[in-house]
Amino acid sequence: MGARLIDLTRLVSRLGRGPLTGIDRVEAVWLEHLLTDPAPVGGLVRTPAGLLFLDRGGMAGLQALVRGAAALPDRPDALSRLLRRRRPRQARAETAVRGLACARAPAPLAARMLRRQLPGGGLYLNLGHTNLDRATLALVRRAGFRSAVLVHDTIPLDHPDLVRPGTTASFARRIAAVARGADHVLFSTRDARTRAEAWFARAGRVPPALVAPLGVVPATADPAAVPAALTAALGDGAPMFLALGTIEPRKDHALLVDVWDALAARLPAADIPHLVIAGGRGWAAPALLARLDAHPLRGTRLHEAPGLTDAAVAALMDRAAALVFPSRAEGFGLPPTEAMARGCPVLCTPLESLCESLGNYPVYLAAGDVYSWAETIEQMARAFGQDGSGAPRKPATAPVPRWQDHFNTVLTLDA
Repeated sequence: MGARLIDLTRLVSRLGRGPLTGIDRVEAVWLEHLLTDPAPVGGLVRTPAGLLFLDRGGMAGLQALVRGAAALPDRPDALSRLLRRRRPRQARAETAVRGLACARAPAPLAARMLRRQLPGGGLYLNLGHTNLDRATLALVRRAGFRSAVLVHDTIPLDHPDLVRPGTTASFARRIAAVARGADHVLFSTRDARTRAEAWFARAGRVPPALVAPLGVVPATADPAAVPAALTAALGDGAPMFLALGTIEPRKDHALLVDVWDALAARLPAADIPHLVIAGGRGWAAPALLARLDAHPLRGTRLHEAPGLTDAAVAALMDRAAALVFPSRAEGFGLPPTEAMARGCPVLCTPLESLCESLGNYPVYLAAGDVYSWAETIEQMARAFGQDGSGAPRKPATAPVPRWQDHFNTVLTLDA
């Protein structure tokens, strides 16, 4: 068994930005797992000043920052002020992590640093699509590490219209680097593997691959963690539907606003269900954000709830009539998988990745079909019960993936 070197650059970049989402959560779960693993372990972080190495103690310190058990410094150090003067939060994060590092080196000397800290090499894990380029993969190889890269999806290449402008070109460079330089590629679904390997083939090489579904650990629900204003707004007993995810075109919150407009047009005010959008505002069309700001149901039947804790999300999921997930592209789909694990009904689009992960658990509704979504939501709202007693929870009809199975599959590469 060799050492495990995990790239933590993405996780550091998210410090101070509130609860983790998506890919960040995957990297955080891996950090937690490796801290309990007996194998030698280290963390790699790229900064503008070079590469940092965190030993087990430094990684534990980073975990405390991620969990909120430790705070970022009030002021960045001089180096961070110089290099990140326009990004004060990131400057504070890098100051904190520099204090946790036991070694640092400029890129040309980083392989020597890694050989000194983890002699004998092992497995390098890049799980977050960050610090992912040909130079990094070559660096860890010189240090004696085989690389395993988790490619969550190829959405920027498959659906350039659904991602932030400028994302596609940079992502294409990452995929080319993985194709040419990665020793192994990890995927959370067979669908993600099929799509990625088509792009790898165009780049001239298809690396060996493993499919290891992401795990789910249901959070402990805490109704007290739900903001008081939202709890009060939901207190009339009307059914509630939950949309979980950052507001951006790919998640198609615009469809949900159209659906609630349709419901409002044909239902008495008291019969309109609640829609809670649990997610921050990412990049989105200004027209959608303007609709949300000016919507006549805002605050009464349509609610935005950014920055919720896992405990608050779990409490909302437990009382929801269903999770509504009209996403137009996914590599895995953590929110509906988490909902299935809790027995919360799911309405989602019939994406290959979701069908693979969820089986026949959800009600699948076509993307963009406002009529079908509105009809189904109205029917579920009626079944939910006018007295607020709710609908029964559903037993999972597909195996709920476990993180331990994911770890065991990936770490066969290091057996």
